[in-house]
Amino acid sequence: MKVSDYILQRLREWEVDHVFAYAGDGINGLLAAWGRAGNHPRFVQSRHEEMSAFQAVGYAKFSGKVGVCAATSGPGAIHLLNGLYDAKLDHVPVVALVGQTNRSAMGGSYQQEVDLQNLYKDVASDFCETAMVPEQLPNLIDRAMRTAYAKRTVTAVIIPADVQELDYSPPSHAFKMVPSSMGLSHYAPVPADTDIEQAAEVLNAGEKVAVLIGQGARGARAEVEELADTLGAGVAKALLGKDALPDDLPYVTGAIGLLGTRPSYELMRDCDTLLMIGSSFPYTQFMPELDQARAVQIDIDPHMIGLRYPFEVNLVGDARETLRRLLPHLRRKDDRAWRGKIENNVARWWEVMQRRAAVDADPINPEYVVHALDGRLPDDAIISADSGSAANWYARHLRLRGRMRGSLSGTLATMGPGVPYAIGAKFAHPDRPAIALVGDGAMQMNGMMEMVTAAKYWPQWSDPRLIVAVLNNHDLNQVTWEMRAMEGAPQFEESQAIPDLPYAEIAQRFGLEGVRVEKPEQVETAWDRALSADRPFVIDFRTDPAVPPIPPHAELDQIEAAAAAILRGDSDRGSMIKQGVKAKVQEMLPGTRHREDRPGAGPDDSASEKP
Repeated sequence: MKVSDYILQRLREWEVDHVFAYAGDGINGLLAAWGRAGNHPRFVQSRHEEMSAFQAVGYAKFSGKVGVCAATSGPGAIHLLNGLYDAKLDHVPVVALVGQTNRSAMGGSYQQEVDLQNLYKDVASDFCETAMVPEQLPNLIDRAMRTAYAKRTVTAVIIPADVQELDYSPPSHAFKMVPSSMGLSHYAPVPADTDIEQAAEVLNAGEKVAVLIGQGARGARAEVEELADTLGAGVAKALLGKDALPDDLPYVTGAIGLLGTRPSYELMRDCDTLLMIGSSFPYTQFMPELDQARAVQIDIDPHMIGLRYPFEVNLVGDARETLRRLLPHLRRKDDRAWRGKIENNVARWWEVMQRRAAVDADPINPEYVVHALDGRLPDDAIISADSGSAANWYARHLRLRGRMRGSLSGTLATMGPGVPYAIGAKFAHPDRPAIALVGDGAMQMNGMMEMVTAAKYWPQWSDPRLIVAVLNNHDLNQVTWEMRAMEGAPQFEESQAIPDLPYAEIAQRFGLEGVRVEKPEQVETAWDRALSADRPFVIDFRTDPAVPPIPPHAELDQIEAAAAAILRGDSDRGSMIKQGVKAKVQEMLPGTRHREDRPGAGPDDSASEKP
C-alpha cells in the first residue's frame, strides 16, 4: 500500500463518499490510487478547481458532512482558494488535499513550486500541514477531518508528489511518532445555569421581543417556534438561516439587511428586546439602536460571541440544547398586541411582494420570475442563489417551507457559487431537485461551463432535475445599482454591460434542455417545463435591468446618490426612474388584492396573473 492508497482508505473510513477535484501531475499518485480503489470515494470532476471547492462547499452545506476537494500543486492549489474562503467565512467544514512538488525540489524555485504553507495559513489557519514522511499519516487526515467538523472550518493537507508514491508505513510505538484514532463523538455544549437564568430575566422583562436567527439555529426549529410563541416574538432571519425556520409562519418576517424585508426592518426598529441565535449577521445598522434594546446572544463559537451589538448576556452553547434549558424559565406573554402587529406587517409585506412582482417591465420583471417559482417549489427542493441581484429576489420572494433547503455565499458574497452549489447539492441528495438562481454575469463567469459537469453526471442522479434560472439583463446589475446608490455615479457601461449569450441553446448543445423566455406570459410555462424535465434544464429569462433592488428602508443619502446618478446622465435613467417609482408605489397602496384560486397557484400568489 502506497501513501496515496492509504489516504483514500482513511477518507473512506471517515465515510467520505465524494471528492470534488481536478487532475494535475502534482496529484498523479492520488489519481493512480483512485484507479486502484475503483473510484471510491468518487472523484467528481469539475471544469476548474475553484468550482471543485464551491461544489465541496455546497455538498457540505446541504449534507451536513465535511466536503472534500483536491487539486494539483501550484496553480491548482491557488484556484481552490476562493471557494475555500467561501467555506471559511460561512463556517462550513471543508478539507482540501493539495499536491506539492517533490521534496527534493522544494526551495529550488522549481516549476509550479508555491509556498503552500504560507499561502494556506490564513484560509486553513486551524490546521494546515505538509506530509513529509508516511508515518505522519493517519494523524494528518484524522486531524484535518476532526478539526473541520469540530470548528466548522477549512483545513488542508499538503502532499508532495514523491510522498504520494512512497510505501505506507504506520507510526510505530516509538519516540516522536504520533499515532492517531478515528471518529468524533457528537457533543452539544451548554451555558451554566446562572447564565441561563440571567438570559431568561432579560427576555421575560421585555414587552416587544425580536428574535434574529442564522444557520446556527437550523437544528433548533421546534425550540425557536416554541420560544417565539411563548414570548409573542417575531423572528427575522439572516440569509444563511433562510431555511432555519419556515417562511409560511405568520410571525416570520423574513430576511434582514439590505436584501431583507420591511417587516424585519420594522421588527428591529420597534423592539425593546433582542435575542440573536446562531448568527454572525454583520450589519449593525439593521439592528436596534445601540441603547434601544436589552439583548441576549446564543452561539456555539466563543470567538463569535458578543459581536455586532452590546449584548447583556452572552450564552456560549449549542442552540438547540441551550434553548431547551432556557424555555422552562420563560413566562408566556399574555399581551399579544406586539405579535399581532408583526403578523399584520408580514401579511402586508407579502401583498407588496405580489404587487411588485406584477409590475410590468421591459421585457420581464425579475421579481415576477422568482415570485412565480415560489408557489411551484417542490417540497424537497434545494435552492442556491448567486451573489448579485439574484440574491435580492431569492431573499424576498421565495418562501422556504417544510424540508426545503437554501443557501448562497453569505459572508464572502463571491460571484459564481450558484451553479456549483447546486451540483454539490445533487451529490449530497441525488433524489431531490436542485434550483440555482443566477445572474448572467455569474453564468458567464463560470456557471455555463459547470453545465458540462451537470451533463456528465446527471444520468447518475435518481432525480435528474437541476434547474438553472439565468436572470439575463446584459448588466452586472447589483454593482450598477450600488454605484448609483452609494457613489452617485451613473452606470459605467464599459465595466457593467456584458454580452448576450444564448444560454438555453448552449445547454441544448451539451445534451441538456433549455428555453429562452422573452415575454411575461411565458414565465410560468417555462418553470413548469423545467420542473417536469427528465434532465438538467437552463431557463434564459430576459429580464429588465431597470427594476431596482430597493432596500427595506432607503436612507436619504442613498436616494440623493441615485438622483445624482440620474443628473449625471445615467444611460438607463428613464427606465430607472419609471421602474423605481412603480416599485415604491406598491408599498404605499392600501388593502389586499383579490386573487382567484386556480390549480397550481401558490399561497397568495396574485402575481400569477400576467403582469
